[in-house]
This record gives sequence, structure tokens and C-alpha cells, in this order.
Amino acid sequence: MSTAYKNRIQEFKVALSEENINLKTLRELCFNGIPFEGGIRALCWKVIVTKYYDILVNIHPLFVFVFSKREVYSQFLKEMIIQPGIAKANLGLSREDVTLEDHPLNPNPDSRWNTYFRDNEILLQIDKDVRRLYPDMAFFQRPTDYPCQLILDPQNDYETLRRRVEQTTLKAQTVNRNRSGVTNVSSPGKALNLYPSNEYEVLPNGSEAHWEVVERILFIYAKLNPGIAYVQGMNEIVGPIYYTFATDPNSQWKEHAEADTFFCFTNLMSENRDNFIKSLDDSQCGITYKMESVYSMLKEKDLELYLKLEEQNIKPQYFTFRWLTLLLSQEFLLPDVIRIWDTLFSDLDRFHFLIVVCCAMLILIRQNLLAGDFTVNMRLLQDYPISDVQTILAKAKDLRDNS
Repeated sequence: MSTAYKNRIQEFKVALSEENINLKTLRELCFNGIPFEGGIRALCWKVIVTKYYDILVNIHPLFVFVFSKREVYSQFLKEMIIQPGIAKANLGLSREDVTLEDHPLNPNPDSRWNTYFRDNEILLQIDKDVRRLYPDMAFFQRPTDYPCQLILDPQNDYETLRRRVEQTTLKAQTVNRNRSGVTNVSSPGKALNLYPSNEYEVLPNGSEAHWEVVERILFIYAKLNPGIAYVQGMNEIVGPIYYTFATDPNSQWKEHAEADTFFCFTNLMSENRDNFIKSLDDSQCGITYKMESVYSMLKEKDLELYLKLEEQNIKPQYFTFRWLTLLLSQEFLLPDVIRIWDTLFSDLDRFHFLIVVCCAMLILIRQNLLAGDFTVNMRLLQDYPISDVQTILAKAKDLRDNS
């Protein structure tokens, strides 16, 4: 470890140990990358992604805030990761899952069982997506060191979502929900074997894989936000956040990675959710406007390249849709994505800066794009060739500072 890097770590420690954290100073430090050592990155993300602090924030209220949020999340688990009416005997509650008024065949749309079955459709899509999260790395298939005891405690009757997926009658069908909210259910005879028995390691009782934790986070988010629920791609945003918190070297923080990830993701989605709402696509806050903003900025910064892409009829939605909605999480390896997010999260107008980063990515490969035809250029944009994210971020900063 170089002396310069050690000094940088010390700068972060000083900034985070102040009685009052100066967010402006902290963001400036984070913009150039956050060290992993000592759990600094995970703590900084918790501070700068939340919207509850302005210029000064006291570190002790931060801890109180985090702990209270964890209690709230625990309550969400109790209310939402449970079959309708399954009661806790040790809480003195009677079992009321099947009654004359409410039962699995009840057609009433307000029936708890009806809600349960509707939720299964969302759960199946989440389950399919989180199982293939970052397939090139083993982390999400490995067991977590801190499984959710509330769910897995044998004295409790709470069922895991994995068990719910296995038991649901919809397991025999393939359920797909697109961005328009349309659900397509294929016949059981045509259903694919989604989860080959040898594809994932079978974990012993009392254990759960990291992907199951991510599944639970997304399911609770969908339950709490029925207007948007779950849209494919949200798993790619939760993944890097959870990975960062679940690999925190500080075990006291690592133990609560699930709850902390949920609230960090929720805060991020409060700024980014319009990208996932189909009805807002063509509004000024929708994804279409943001995609066109990339080209508008490119036209201002590099007219020749802009005209070339226009001439070849390469529309921004062909590639920037994925770049913007998934925060570039599919364009780079996970460590590089996390480094990009250090800078994005630290910017006060993070989603505008994302547009600047996308513009910088285009300008950095301008010579290739100017020389290529439609097919070559589409291949470049779908499989971005530059892996040095420091170069990209430096170019984006230059574009922003000279605008």
C-alpha cells in the first residue's frame, strides 16, 4: 500500500470521525474513489446516498437513524414475508389462514389470499432474475454469514421466499412481466426447467445464499411500492449495493447488510424510479428524455460524432437505455461498477452526471465510431471497449467542468 493511498485513507477517517460530518468535504473525497479498507466505502455510501442530511450531520444521530431503520425493516419482514394468516403460536395468535370469509378460492380482490397469489407472479420474476445475478462470480451463490434468523428460526413459522417459489402452483408455469406491466403465462407443457437441480449448490438447513437476501429486499420493495412493484433490472442495482455492504470488513455493519441495502436502494430508487415507469417514458422525467439528453450533450460537445450517429440512424435508445436505467452496471466488471458509483453517488446531481458519463464514453471512442459502419458501431456500443473507468470518469469531469 503506497504512502499516498495510506494518506487518502487517513483523510476519510478524519472526515468520518468529526463530531459533525461535513458532507461537502466528504463528497469531494468520495468523488475520486472511496477506499474499501476499514469499511470506509460502505459507510460513505450509507451517508451520501441518503437524503436526510444537508451540509452538516452529526455522526451519532446517523447511527441512531440507521438502527431505527433496521427495526423498521425487521417489522417489514414480519408483515410481508409470511403466508396469509400464518400466526406465531409463541405470540399467542390464533391460526386464521383459512376461514369462511377468506380462503384460497375467495374471488374478492381484497382477499389476503388473492393478494398472496398476485404477489407470487412478482416473486417468480424476481426469483428468476436474482438467481442469475453476476453469474461469473460465486459470491451470490455462497451462503451469507448472517442468515435472517427471523425467517430461518425453526421455532418460527415464517416461510422463506425460496420455499414459497418451490411450493407455488405457478411454479409449473413460466411467468413474465414486461415494462408495460403485461403478464404472460405460458402453458405448463411448454414451461422450461428454470432451475436445474445441479445449477446451484444446495445449502444446509439454517443457511441461505446471498441471492436469497437480494430476493427478499426486492420483494419487500415491490410490496411497499405497488405502483412500480418490480421491474427487471432492479436486481442489477441492488446487487452492487448489497455486495458492498455484505463484504464490509466491519462485522457490526456487515451483519445488517440486508436492512442497510434496502434503505440505500429505496433512497436511490426515489430519485431513479421514473426510469422504470412505462407511463412516464415520454415525460420530462422519463427515460426517453434522459436518453435524448445524452445526444443533446453530445451535439454540443462533439458535433461531428453526433452527426455521424444521426447519419447512421443509431438512436440513443439502442444503447443508452441500458446504460441509464442500470447505472452502467452491465457495461463493466463489478469492481469497476462500484468505482463508478463512488463518483456518481457523491455528486449532488448524480443522475445528470450519469448523462455526462455516458457522453464521455461516446467521445472516448469517437475515432472508432467515425470509422465504423452501422454494424460495427452498434457492436461497439453494445459491448463498450474501454475498461479503464478512471479515464472515463476523468473525461466526464472535464466535460462537466467546461460546460
